[in-house]
Amino acid sequence: MRTFTTRRASALATALLMSVSVFAQDEKKFEIAPAADLVSSYVWRGAYQTGVSVQPSLSLSYAGLSLTAWGSTDFSTTAKEFDLTLGYGIGGFNIGVTDYWWAGEGARYGNYPDNHYFEGTAGYNFGEKCPLSLTWSTMFAGDDKDGKGDQNFSTYIEAAYDVNVWGIGLTPSVGISPWEGMYSDGFGLCSISLKASKEIKITDSFSLPVFTQAIIAPENDNVFLVFGISL
Repeated sequence: MRTFTTRRASALATALLMSVSVFAQDEKKFEIAPAADLVSSYVWRGAYQTGVSVQPSLSLSYAGLSLTAWGSTDFSTTAKEFDLTLGYGIGGFNIGVTDYWWAGEGARYGNYPDNHYFEGTAGYNFGEKCPLSLTWSTMFAGDDKDGKGDQNFSTYIEAAYDVNVWGIGLTPSVGISPWEGMYSDGFGLCSISLKASKEIKITDSFSLPVFTQAIIAPENDNVFLVFGISL
């Protein structure tokens, strides 16, 4: 359920439901991490996608290499997305390639020429002393601007900074599109947002992670207030 001018949520689902870990040789660790978010609306890079949605993920990782499946389905059962990301991280540096499929319920997943978009991403996190993250993402296949195979190379660049204030995690971020593509007709300020995250204590042994994100989308002349629960 995507168009050329809209797309996916600000990030993969991040809350960990459960982790099964097996230690391999050289103290390297294999992890399986299922997770899910429930969000009041699905907004991706400053563009509205659909309403209330369930967004599960499943990640396999070992020695810095990861394979993640991320999905989103709204309650009308017409909006459906399934994305696969192969990534590698070392230190604060990470790279990845994502296969996006957002054609919606009933569409053929195997129709790669028409229904899949491929994006390369590189990012760097400066660490605890300077919790700034920079990410550059560019579509390199499927982003056909004229139906003849010429690519838009739609690009989204984001800067985010994580801080903790009175036990609440705050993440201000800014996202831009440097040239014409699916996000804008030229240089565009796509998203200015502030995300607040907190764990609400339910019992002595269980807390529920929740978040609220305020988003201003100048490129689309729109605003959003999204609430989410990590299950």
